[in-house]
Amino acid sequence: MVKTRTRWVCQNCGRTTPREMGRCPACGEWGSMVEVLQEPGGRSAGPVHTFGSGPQRLAEIQADGADRLPLPLGEFDRVLGGGIVPGSLTLVGGDPGIGKSTLLLQVAGLIAQTTGQPVLYVSGEESARQIKMRADRLQIQTDSLFVVTETSLESILRHGEQIHPLVMIVDSIQTVSSEELTAAAGSISQVRQAAARLQWWAKAESIAVFLVGHVTKQGAIAGPKVLEHIVDTVLYLEGDRFHAYRLLRSVKNRFGPTSEVGVFEMQGQGMIEISNPSEVFLAERMVNAPGSAIAVTMEGTRSLLVEVQALASPTSFGNPRRTANGVDFNRLLLITAVLTRRVGLRLYDQDVFANVVGGLQISEPAADLALAVAIASSTKDRPVAADLAIIGEVGLSGEVRAVAQTNARLNEAARLGFTRCLIPGSVGRKRESAPEGITALPVRSVSEAVDKALV
Repeated sequence: MVKTRTRWVCQNCGRTTPREMGRCPACGEWGSMVEVLQEPGGRSAGPVHTFGSGPQRLAEIQADGADRLPLPLGEFDRVLGGGIVPGSLTLVGGDPGIGKSTLLLQVAGLIAQTTGQPVLYVSGEESARQIKMRADRLQIQTDSLFVVTETSLESILRHGEQIHPLVMIVDSIQTVSSEELTAAAGSISQVRQAAARLQWWAKAESIAVFLVGHVTKQGAIAGPKVLEHIVDTVLYLEGDRFHAYRLLRSVKNRFGPTSEVGVFEMQGQGMIEISNPSEVFLAERMVNAPGSAIAVTMEGTRSLLVEVQALASPTSFGNPRRTANGVDFNRLLLITAVLTRRVGLRLYDQDVFANVVGGLQISEPAADLALAVAIASSTKDRPVAADLAIIGEVGLSGEVRAVAQTNARLNEAARLGFTRCLIPGSVGRKRESAPEGITALPVRSVSEAVDKALV
């Protein structure tokens, strides 16, 4: 047996050191030193795995894209692109306490109940008794779900080979450590080594593996960025812990569309899927309240209607405050400047607060016009028409620019009972037929949109 030793390599400049160092002595980068295995001859002793015997003609390769495993949880299926792909490696991240373990234990129970095949849930953070208590609360009753508390990578792979489950869930990847490395669990080298070994094992055994990942203070998944490159799918579970709604968002998916979102409600019996989130987000809307406008946004292939609220109040300080919740802060500053310069609103002595109801985070520019109308409505103390939805991006010249998938947005607005919708003027010139029951109102500028929207 060939003995191996470890060395530390800087991921930034490639400098090698014989011992662990917090800062690279060559480039001065902090936290860039990664532990790797090296054989006596100098070659890195990483696992060498092959998935085929040699080059193959593309036309001769048999694609097995139809072998997806569908789930009774429709929102989870939507985010994955139509089901679980055997041999795939999926990373699920989210803030502590957001519901990652609850959702994946619920998914494991559903798979075991519907297929009758073994499913393995590996936990490195909770005891088997704690998992059993959560399973009882989720009303999971099946003999095909296996639970093991383990942090050793080699032991986890042995359990997987023994049971050969249909799906394996590892909660979490930051607690898993390999006996081949001396670094502590959760370090960059351990996380990368565990993810690489699990990736090879999942594809070699054709077993779908889900990894739970911790997040940093900035909201990114802890560990090296290469962790997101290794896995096939990256999902983020988002939401405010003080709200019941959770959003499962796909940011990378090798087997389906990205930017898809699934909506769940956290209840005592687990995650309950919300098949019509637009109605949920608008359920508590106060009609004819100044400062409220309805934006039609796209989350992946789904259209969502959300309430955008704004409040303008005289400031008590020399510099007015700008506070954004659910929208990008820089977009709020841009829209406030456009309203001041192009529409003539007096906002230089007003504190402006913006909020998206339901804890949803809106990143696309198609909600710009709705936010501008909401701010104007609060400033003028005039409500927005109750039957009006708003679509459009705002430019620095005060123009309203076109957005993608206008017809899909109009269809969703019409389905929820809205009879009018502000759309960009360039879309109106194309004379695309609006859905039955809704009238499209083309606008060229923010000033024109404010005049048509306010009652």
